Amino acid sequence: MKKLYVPFVLFLLLLLSACGGNQNKTDQVNSPSHASSSTASSADTFTYQSEDGPVEVPTHPQRVVVLTRFLTGNVMALGVPLVGVDEMSKANPNFKEKLAGTEAVTDESLEKIIELNPDLIIGLSDIKNIDKFKKIAPTVTYTYGKVNFLTQQLEIGKLLNKEKEAQAWVDDFNARTKKVGEEIKAKIGANATVSVIETFNKQLYVYGDNFGRGTEILYQQFKLGMPEKVKAATKKDGFFAVSTEVLKDFTGDYVIFSKNADEDNSFQNTETYKNIPAVKNQHVFEADAKAFYFNDPLSMEYQLQFFIHSFLGK
Repeated sequence: MKKLYVPFVLFLLLLLSACGGNQNKTDQVNSPSHASSSTASSADTFTYQSEDGPVEVPTHPQRVVVLTRFLTGNVMALGVPLVGVDEMSKANPNFKEKLAGTEAVTDESLEKIIELNPDLIIGLSDIKNIDKFKKIAPTVTYTYGKVNFLTQQLEIGKLLNKEKEAQAWVDDFNARTKKVGEEIKAKIGANATVSVIETFNKQLYVYGDNFGRGTEILYQQFKLGMPEKVKAATKKDGFFAVSTEVLKDFTGDYVIFSKNADEDNSFQNTETYKNIPAVKNQHVFEADAKAFYFNDPLSMEYQLQFFIHSFLGK
């Protein structure tokens, strides 16, 4: 009797163990944290020092969700696969084709993002539902404007385990923009000033030196002059709303107009605008706003080519 009893007990234990293992797998799949735990084991992760402290992230992320238009191009420039981005990034003419297969998401698209099964989520520090995102996948956030655009790309490089590639782009971009800046100054004059304007939500704006629209290249890289009124007005927020009547006081010798065809640009038909010296001298260069908004590497490469063509005719 005892001989029969022992094998039966062993069989029963093995059966219970197998059932328990299957239940654990079911619980793991149904858990909100399944996306992060299933895509990378501890051997495939490293600790990234984020603004908010250390975060365990995948060494080779393959399913990244970016919840801010300001960092989409940073990730794309390093060749890391994206599965979800914001709608504005998808509408960018320079990104549209590459992002055709990605989903449009926001910081409120929790269910959709869970379905995307990301292994890394990137956003700005003020996104909603951050605690919930951390349960879906490792989540890293950045404060917009805390560092300059070059340092930001290096940080994204560190996060994605692509620091060498990010550094190579920074070094090359610095060298190229320095050369182009010198050529532009030689042509338009070292003391010539440049303004950047845009119509957004039915309002006309001028921009400072770190708000996209090519401002980082013009002022930080090329070191071209900014009109004093623009400098003072944009010091706090990086941009300043103006009316057509006072626009002439904020325009430099040259104007970059980040133009959105969907906005009201009727101010260009007014005599006030037509009599601005930069307009009369045909020193206004119009760019596609939807491709000009951001300050990521891909956008800035596009902006650089635009400036080379506009100022130098190349």
